[in-house]
Amino acid sequence: PARAGSFLLEGDHVSVESLPGVSLWHQGSPFERMRLRSDQDGATDTLALGELRMIVIRRSKGLAVRVRDLAAPARRDFAGIECYPIDPSWRIEARWVPYDPPKPVEIPNVVGSIDTMMSPGRAEFEREGRRFSLEPVLEDGATELFFIFKDATSGEETYPPGRFLYSAAPEGGKVVLDFNRAYNPPCAFTAFATCPLPPPQNELTIGVRAGEKRYREPGH
Repeated sequence: PARAGSFLLEGDHVSVESLPGVSLWHQGSPFERMRLRSDQDGATDTLALGELRMIVIRRSKGLAVRVRDLAAPARRDFAGIECYPIDPSWRIEARWVPYDPPKPVEIPNVVGSIDTMMSPGRAEFEREGRRFSLEPVLEDGATELFFIFKDATSGEETYPPGRFLYSAAPEGGKVVLDFNRAYNPPCAFTAFATCPLPPPQNELTIGVRAGEKRYREPGH
């Protein structure tokens, strides 16, 4: 329908109310009004309206509603992501340099705001006779290290703003960086994502030809 209902901001929470005759669904059941848990509240509430799926997201600039269309052409015509061939040499055992205490790091994002996240240390490695380092951050409640980086392939070969990589927690003063697992952030596929961007210290001057390549829509 042209109008389905209203999202209501009530203090620091969001509720949704449907118009008469409109069926909004939650977990397989229709409803008329309910308070919604955001993606930062644990179990996120997902609304269904036909082919649309909606959730409330909380970001540094405030609250927003994220809408997904299950019948969107970009989803329907998705042709997969090209990757570099698996290269065992890009599975690197890096030296781990811990920070005590963890260091706050400013992480910019594509919507122009900056979030402060905590970095527990840095990973140092050598490649082609040169030394490099990457500084991961920890997401809320996570134990895995989250690396947001870009490199000399960022642009034509890989997604221009950079890629993501997760690794297990350091062990014995080492951390494994398997760049074959480097992947595109959500903003590589849609202009409506709110992806974090690499901090300056994570801009590598070497080409990391491993992991996912730049996504190109069919016909491009």
